[in-house]
Amino acid sequence: MTMSRVKTILATMLLSILLLVTSCAQKAPSRFDQAQQASSQARSGQAVAKNATQGSQFNKFFPPSGGGYQRVYTQEKKGFAQAKLKKNGTEVAVLSISDTSSTPTTAAKYQQSGQTIAGYPAREIGSTQTAILVGKRYQVKIQSRDSSFTASDRKAWLAKFNLSGLSQLK
Repeated sequence: MTMSRVKTILATMLLSILLLVTSCAQKAPSRFDQAQQASSQARSGQAVAKNATQGSQFNKFFPPSGGGYQRVYTQEKKGFAQAKLKKNGTEVAVLSISDTSSTPTTAAKYQQSGQTIAGYPAREIGSTQTAILVGKRYQVKIQSRDSSFTASDRKAWLAKFNLSGLSQLK
């Protein structure tokens, strides 16, 4: 065997070993791979609890239109229902009922509440929202959309919901 032939065989073997080693090595994930994995894991998490109440069941507990106010349902999905409250065509508030079985930390925020509305624990959320917890499970919330709709208006409208009926919902 000539020396050049030995060099060729040796170079071929080294190249083969190098290809084998690098193809089997696990490459570090790029920042894009890591972001994709985090996004996929977040999506696979369940956003709404399986036992959450259907939003359509909440509609009958909303206060009816009247007294110059019009209630317009805007959203309904599992665990949540929402309606706009309008006066003279202007949206003054958003009314909602949500099932906190999907967000237990929301229900926990009412445990230390010293305030009640219609006998249910209540809390102010910022300067434009008032909410109560009914039956230790359902959050009934009103958000002012117009400065004319005050905190006392929100409290009065919370009391207009069929709260005793909602507390019986399972």
